Amino acid sequence: MAGLSSRSAVAIHALAMLAHRRGGSLTSTEIADSLDSNPVLVRRVLGHLRDARLVRSAEGRGGGWSLARDPRDITLYDAYAAVEEGRIFSRHTRPPSDACEIGRHIGDLLDAEFQHAERALERQLGRTTIAGLLREILASDDETKDH
Repeated sequence: MAGLSSRSAVAIHALAMLAHRRGGSLTSTEIADSLDSNPVLVRRVLGHLRDARLVRSAEGRGGGWSLARDPRDITLYDAYAAVEEGRIFSRHTRPPSDACEIGRHIGDLLDAEFQHAERALERQLGRTTIAGLLREILASDDETKDH
């Protein structure tokens, strides 16, 4: 099963950082430092976000990445859809045997179940905006500092 890659988490992390910057820009190296990751990977993910018109980039001195939309208008689903390819759930890599009653019917039934699960994921991710996530992150940080 292919499933989700880490690209969604990288994308959401980057969007939250950019939202926290409040209109300013960040370099891919700054974002990568927060992720403890490679700037090349971050640039690749940011490129997908740019293609989806969620971020924009400026080259040269003072350049970097910034949000292209208000963080209240960007959902976690937007980030997911920008960077993930294909379906989350997939059938067997090879078709099951038609000689078996399970093998003959399981594919279509699994497809229906997997589609329901994917739609539920899309709905859930669509409920949370980057602005809302940032509020939760900052509230969690405040709680950590209070203890």
